[in-house]
Amino acid sequence: MFSLGFVSLPWLSLREFIDIALVLVLTYTVLLVIGERRTLWMVRGLILLMLATVVSDRLGLRHLSFVLERLVLGSAVAMAVVFQAEFRQFLERLGRGEILQLFKPSTRPILRPDSIIDEMVDAIKELSQNRTGALIVIETSHPLDERVFSVPGVILNAELSKELLQTIFQTSTLLHDGAVHVRGSRVIAAGIILPLSERVASRQLGTRHRAAMGITERVDNCICIVVSEETGSISLAEHRQLNRPLTSSKLRELLKDRLAPTVEREAVSRISRQLGAQGWVFLQRFFRPLSDRDPWP
Repeated sequence: MFSLGFVSLPWLSLREFIDIALVLVLTYTVLLVIGERRTLWMVRGLILLMLATVVSDRLGLRHLSFVLERLVLGSAVAMAVVFQAEFRQFLERLGRGEILQLFKPSTRPILRPDSIIDEMVDAIKELSQNRTGALIVIETSHPLDERVFSVPGVILNAELSKELLQTIFQTSTLLHDGAVHVRGSRVIAAGIILPLSERVASRQLGTRHRAAMGITERVDNCICIVVSEETGSISLAEHRQLNRPLTSSKLRELLKDRLAPTVEREAVSRISRQLGAQGWVFLQRFFRPLSDRDPWP
């Protein structure tokens, strides 16, 4: 029997309690890597299923335990498929030994969703006025799998800004012909070659518009902004449809509707990492030998 204060758990041993605690710590670490609110709720649901499986097994409910075990297994496989990009990132960090860096406080400022959208729309507006062609792929939920791109492009991982977008699409740069990949407030890559749409209606469009249609036909968790080099018109592709022509004010309205929750999730993720960093510092000081501890402020 394991006793925790005034609560006694007759079927929970000390070893099992430590085992559960380690599972929770591992789950928290994975959430810091993924950093998305929707994933947090899914992992919570999986944990609840696992706890229900343990309780039903302890109570001798064989049939319920059998069903719950299959549900846990199926849920774990489904999460691995849906969030394969995030789990791949976690495994890469684990292999490089960079897990501890996740707990370090971030020095980057947390940008407001409106400021990110304003930077993007201002850049698109000037590109349109100058008739400079542009193609921007923006994630609306979970990260895109790079395998959907014909050519992945050049990794940038830079803070999104009006000046950066305008510079990338200048005809004198090497990356201006490809697409830009945007995730939250970050420009992930540039010079990306997207698959072209093969629909009959889209064959009358230019290459950039066909590429925008092609990527939105293959994945649902993105939108694509196109600026025509010939006319300067602005288009927005999403869910296999092309919305054009758009004014800058209409584009701003559409982006606020589609992207504000995504940027807010990123801000929540950064705050959670900062809290995690403070907890990590506390644990380091707590477990440090008394002779080596610094005086608390």
